[in-house]
Amino acid sequence: MARVILFHKPYGVLSQFTDKGADGSARPTLSAYIDVPGVYPAGRLDKDSEGLLVLTDDGKLQARIAHPKHKMAKTYCVQVEGRPDAFALDRLRRGVTLKDGRTKPAEVAEIDPPEPLWPRDPPVRFRKSVPDAWLRITIREGRNRQVRRMTAHVGLPCLRLIRVQVGSWALNNLTPGAWRFATDGGP
Repeated sequence: MARVILFHKPYGVLSQFTDKGADGSARPTLSAYIDVPGVYPAGRLDKDSEGLLVLTDDGKLQARIAHPKHKMAKTYCVQVEGRPDAFALDRLRRGVTLKDGRTKPAEVAEIDPPEPLWPRDPPVRFRKSVPDAWLRITIREGRNRQVRRMTAHVGLPCLRLIRVQVGSWALNNLTPGAWRFATDGGP
């Protein structure tokens, strides 16, 4: 039976167990939070993204979660700079053309800020003169920094990105840095 861990990756943490960066690097990794041998991340979350990261000891499951050919849904709550209009939302829903090609259509909706919303360190920049909004975006591919690039492409730079769901696994009430074993079969 595969072991599956659901981890709430905090902002600033690398999605790997060791830092292969510069010697003496003090960047936090998964090893500061998870002491379970033999599990590895199924996919990645950038250092400046936060939220649900799935880890497993099953290579086939890891590939099914992470590889774009399986089209596993990944859902994000995204705080963007500016107010989205119908045209921008429609472009995201149809797919946008980035430097590495056209994205697949996304499910997109404007939402209220997610609850609970924990503080982030450092905090998101606040500008009185520029409004912000929250979007719920579901994609079925996983290009490098894809959601950030998609929102920027339609004029809505990403301020905060939180992954809240991977397949049927959800972040729910896990607090930043906390993890639990998944009790369901998942995807």
